[in-house]
Amino acid sequence: QVQLVESGGGLVQAGGSLRLSCAASGRIFGIYDMGWYRQAPGNQRELVATITIRGRTMYADSVKGRFTIVRDGAKNTVYLQMNSLKPEDTADYYCTLALGGYDYWGQGAQVTVSS
Repeated sequence: QVQLVESGGGLVQAGGSLRLSCAASGRIFGIYDMGWYRQAPGNQRELVATITIRGRTMYADSVKGRFTIVRDGAKNTVYLQMNSLKPEDTADYYCTLALGGYDYWGQGAQVTVSS
């Protein structure tokens, strides 16, 4: 069993910054990727960013140049640094870990960006 706990969400004005953290614990063995998705009210969940065990990153076009995903392998933690936030970034952000053909999800962190 794998547990993911997100933190760092909140309310911020447009143009501001937030950093989300996701700590993974439990039976984590081998190679796994981690990432962030988000879901705004009335919308489908969408990919924000992913990072492989080797540090290869991928970003949604909407966040490129503004968001940075980083992982700390020693701590089994992944971070999402969000800069130049826009009101359209408002959503629940979910951490995910892909291991052994299964995707684990966190409980979500709410991010609200006011205009």
